[in-house]
Amino acid sequence: MSDKIHAAGAPEPVGAYPHARRVGNLLFLSGVGPRRRGSDEVPGTTLDADGNLVDYDIEAQCVSCFENVRAVLESAGSSIDRVVDVLVFLTDMRRDFEAYNRVYARYFAGPGRANPARTTIEVARLPQGANAPIAIEVKVIATVGA
Repeated sequence: MSDKIHAAGAPEPVGAYPHARRVGNLLFLSGVGPRRRGSDEVPGTTLDADGNLVDYDIEAQCVSCFENVRAVLESAGSSIDRVVDVLVFLTDMRRDFEAYNRVYARYFAGPGRANPARTTIEVARLPQGANAPIAIEVKVIATVGA
């Protein structure tokens, strides 16, 4: 048996899926992007007059992603320090990895942090949801409950 989690503080999913599913003491988050709740706004994104991507700030998108992850975790009774595995998708590894790694460390790495297992891969494209280009998506597994 599993419980579906719909987090009031996280951006609405762009498809037919919950924010997370709880199975026993494990919490499996669906892919989390950097969009802001209630809008298609993606922090750090610059669009031209026609709505086409001009540039993006990967650090701003990373912070937004990790804060959205935090919102889902806390809504489900877990927290960042209970994360055991992180899977990150970047659309431009060469351009973005160094900045992403710095932001990631503030949330997950080092003394007093979760230090979860991690995989980072480059993908050609991520789901956009309306007109909101994203350069990062995060998938997390965490513990919850006793």
